[in-house]
Amino acid sequence: MQKLAVFDFDSTLVDAETIESLARAWGVFDEVETITSKAMNGEIDFHKSLILRVSKLKNMPLKLAKEVCESLPLFEGAFDLISALKEKNYKVVCFSGGFDLATNHYRDLLNLDAAFSNTLIVENDALNGLVTGHMMFSHSKGEMLLALQRLLNISKDHTLVVGDGANDLSMFKHAHTKIAFNAKEILKQHATHCINEPDLALIKPLI
Repeated sequence: MQKLAVFDFDSTLVDAETIESLARAWGVFDEVETITSKAMNGEIDFHKSLILRVSKLKNMPLKLAKEVCESLPLFEGAFDLISALKEKNYKVVCFSGGFDLATNHYRDLLNLDAAFSNTLIVENDALNGLVTGHMMFSHSKGEMLLALQRLLNISKDHTLVVGDGANDLSMFKHAHTKIAFNAKEILKQHATHCINEPDLALIKPLI
């Protein structure tokens, strides 16, 4: 029987927040980190925070952004867990409020079945401070999960999700197994399981 596993990307598959890594490389880390923290704790609307944070990256060279996005550190156990899921007939997908410059690279590296995220708009080989995509709102992950479940004919009972922040709440509503991975308190309250160690392989007994 086919099953579905959906992972958040930032601070779940990779031990980093992509936008903060970009901001650090572009010299605007403090401004962006403050907004990210509020967004992940549910203190500010995710869409508003995303637009604001991306605007700080205006004029960042695409080459530099790509280098940053392809050098994010994976959490320990990532390859091990995904191999175990595939062996148990899971489709493994990543949903990210971050950017395809990163998620497409790690989709291929980890042999994920798909990755859905946002796109940083580029003009003249530099970021122009704007963003577009499927994952720009706090409800986006939940809507995408429902669409995938319908497309693949996989029920909520056979769906597992893993996340760490407030923008993962919408997908938690549509999964049977809800894993908060080193998560913010707001997400832990809605989880069926909490992993508080930085090792994705600890999820294996739950699949």
